[in-house]
Amino acid sequence: MVKSDDTGKFILRVSLGVLILLHGIAKLQGGVGFISGMLAQHGLPGALAYLVYIGEIVAPVLLIIGLYTRPAAWIVVINMLVAFALVHMKDLTSLGKQGGWALELQGMFLFAALALAFMGGGRFALSSKYN
Repeated sequence: MVKSDDTGKFILRVSLGVLILLHGIAKLQGGVGFISGMLAQHGLPGALAYLVYIGEIVAPVLLIIGLYTRPAAWIVVINMLVAFALVHMKDLTSLGKQGGWALELQGMFLFAALALAFMGGGRFALSSKYN
């Protein structure tokens, strides 16, 4: 078996980036009005909803290419924590129909981003001092 931490980081970085980017593309097509409404319900300015484009488009693209990997990963962590706070708090302790955590997808996004924030993007990334 060949061991390559850098290959593992590459796979983690690209897969997380692509999967989060797909959510961002959907928001480009459908807008962020529903996020703006949720923010307003929590007493926050609705204009903050546009930050989702940074968390779901800019940061994932940076992850995919491996530029500023650690800051991009921290942005995804923050994005996911906000998503948990605004949308998913009611399911935080719930189990799904198959017995897994109801928020396992969101949890995987959060924890994969957290891992990359601490590990960096590896050798197969565009270089930056924040990799």
